[in-house]
Amino acid sequence: MNLYVYSDESGVFDKVHYDYFIFAGVIIPGSEEKEMWSRKYAAAERSINLGNKYGNNELKGSRISVKDKNKLFRSLNQCYKFAVVVHQDDLMDKLYDIKKEKQRYLDYVYKTVVEYAIRDLADRDLLDMNDIERIIFNVDEHATATNGQYELHEILEREFILGTFNYDYTRYYPPILPNGKVVEVNWCNSSTKLLVRAADIIANKINFCAVNGKLDGLDQALNLFLIHMPAGRTEIVGLD
Repeated sequence: MNLYVYSDESGVFDKVHYDYFIFAGVIIPGSEEKEMWSRKYAAAERSINLGNKYGNNELKGSRISVKDKNKLFRSLNQCYKFAVVVHQDDLMDKLYDIKKEKQRYLDYVYKTVVEYAIRDLADRDLLDMNDIERIIFNVDEHATATNGQYELHEILEREFILGTFNYDYTRYYPPILPNGKVVEVNWCNSSTKLLVRAADIIANKINFCAVNGKLDGLDQALNLFLIHMPAGRTEIVGLD
């Protein structure tokens, strides 16, 4: 079985000017589910763009009204959503001085939230990790350099398919997907990738709630798995 992850980010990784940085998205098991959610989300977009209200513009969170953003977010009520809120005030200033370390930390955050979310799905018997042979990540491309794209693929492949060693190679940690064979990472333009736009709406909503002190209410959102980082303050809101 294929497992599909669509994700986007919101905010800027810059603690001087921004308090929060968000990764968010959806996880969809199987090709039939993916096609179903693509049709549903396309219908939701059409319903808010009646009369060509937004013209031919991409329906991103930064371009549409709060009312329409909330409609799109609610259209995903039954879809499994994940998000991580990075509290930048809790991170060392030094981290921001080294470009490669910034990207390494963001890759770690991304890998962690997807791993926790998949484990949550399995714990609630909504997913059998033994059935997954291929995990396909569709990530909004933004301005990530080619070497950064390669490094994220390598990190995800080790975590989900190959397994990892500790730093002195005295212990091996098995992969998350016991029968996984392929990790595919696609860097997408959200204008052409429907469910990456859905991820954008989720990330935008989480960021709005974080900035406006409304995160507490999000644990009531249907099918939203939410964690807070860095590790010293990691809190899993999760689902009932």
